[in-house]
Amino acid sequence: MDKIAILSDIHANITALKAVLSDIKSRKINRIICLGDSIFKGVSPDLTIDIIKKECEIILLGNCDEFIASQKALEKRFWSRIKIGEERAKFIRNLPVSTEFYLSGYLIRLFHASPFGLGYMYNPMYSNKSSKYASMEIENPEKLFENTPFINKGEDDKIPDIIGYGHIHSPNIVRLKNKTLFNPGSVGMPAEMLNSSQKNETSKFSTLASYAILEGMYGKKELSTISIQIIRVPYSIDEEIEIIKKSDMPNKDELIRKLQTAEP
Repeated sequence: MDKIAILSDIHANITALKAVLSDIKSRKINRIICLGDSIFKGVSPDLTIDIIKKECEIILLGNCDEFIASQKALEKRFWSRIKIGEERAKFIRNLPVSTEFYLSGYLIRLFHASPFGLGYMYNPMYSNKSSKYASMEIENPEKLFENTPFINKGEDDKIPDIIGYGHIHSPNIVRLKNKTLFNPGSVGMPAEMLNSSQKNETSKFSTLASYAILEGMYGKKELSTISIQIIRVPYSIDEEIEIIKKSDMPNKDELIRKLQTAEP
């Protein structure tokens, strides 16, 4: 049986990333795929890129990555854009938006958010109808299985059996009409949709770094055993906060609060 680790939404949290990679290595998993949003919001975008380039077999583009690597972010002198420099920004701009492979007879397709664009979102547990993201909400999960020009797929391409996506920072696994959707959650900025900005004792269960493991026969089209696991990994939030405090990044208090509370 082969194992594949699926990461998403690291958001430049180097302490959480190192903890997750350590957990992955302890399970003897060599194949790692990242679903994007590796940079922005957190304090170590440069180091994060350097590490995932080394550790990940495939890295996909996320909406935050696309923005921070853009000319607009450079012109506006965004802190994360200056931090990563031009060489890393060029690397980010050239990342693919999707990837797919067979595992135990299932065609698995992965992307950051949707087959329509990097900012659209589907969340089986929470609606964005009353938020600023209302226009980007995908209400029907069947839409995520569509072949679209954005992911360079057409009507002659096979429809996937399993979809993996990130973006919403909350892990889940959903069955739908003989198909499966899964979200590995966020490595660096996990969110619990009903959490408040007030830290409490139970926050420790939702601030854990999150990723997924797929297990099956990689590259095989014959139907056989397959599994999807959601893994939660504790890491030193205090250590990450110290790195933040010592930096010159803006909006430190907001970032620290989100790390401590898993506020959406």
